[in-house]
Amino acid sequence: MSSLAEYFDKVTYKAKYHIGDRVYGKWNKIPFVGSVGNDSCPDGVTPRVSIHLDLPVKYKDKVHTILFVEHKDIKSYLINYEEHTSRNSGSELKIKRKAK
Repeated sequence: MSSLAEYFDKVTYKAKYHIGDRVYGKWNKIPFVGSVGNDSCPDGVTPRVSIHLDLPVKYKDKVHTILFVEHKDIKSYLINYEEHTSRNSGSELKIKRKAK
């Protein structure tokens, strides 16, 4: 018999995004940028992500600061800084530009 930890590891939802991950996307054809608040599956069927917006969005005369969207509506804003930056003097960073 498996332990409870192994059981819940098999049957529970695995989050794709973590708290604070930067994301962007479109909600009702309105572009947005924000941070992930929670990636969960409250009904057990349809996963959703709560997004804390950088700027409020006005839709149908209502202002939204938090959105609940599906995974297909957002993309990650992660950048591999080790690949795109190099150290200069001190803590200053410079982005490497690709040659045209």
